[in-house]
Amino acid sequence: MEYGEALELLKQHVKTKNLVKHCIAVSGCMGKLAEYFGEDVEKWKITGLLHDLDYEVTKDDPARHGLETVKILEGMGFERDVLDAIKAHPGHKPAETRMEISLYAADLLSGLIVASALMHPSKSLKGIDVPFIMRRFKEKRFAAGANREQIRECEKLGISLEKFIELCLEGMREVSDDLGL
Repeated sequence: MEYGEALELLKQHVKTKNLVKHCIAVSGCMGKLAEYFGEDVEKWKITGLLHDLDYEVTKDDPARHGLETVKILEGMGFERDVLDAIKAHPGHKPAETRMEISLYAADLLSGLIVASALMHPSKSLKGIDVPFIMRRFKEKRFAAGANREQIRECEKLGISLEKFIELCLEGMREVSDDLGL
């Protein structure tokens, strides 16, 4: 499946505009991370894009979140590593591979980055930098839903938190027009 087809699939299943934007943001992060690690950029971007495909039908039943997406994608011939990363992001399996850990951490970091951009005077991704985001990261009450320990799992990839933030910010800047940031 190509990225454009994946985006159409996402829009068939997800009607909430901000959730679509979240998935695009995570896709941006995943693409830049794949590039950094020398992985398949398109595959990683699609994984990020589709990770919350089932959210609107599972939001009141978190035990099913991710698993419904896997059922949909299995029938479409998606590879096991994509399905496992989607299973790992809500905790249905331990995040162990690069793709799994990247998605697990980037999912929440993308929200923290968006919140950081929105509170900055520029209201844009171009107006913020890694030190600005790190200051927000250290503020426990800021974007409290962005579990800092889950984001710190990125360190299992052999990179610093700051580098992970830098890569995700770069990836999100590449899709900033789609995000309205």
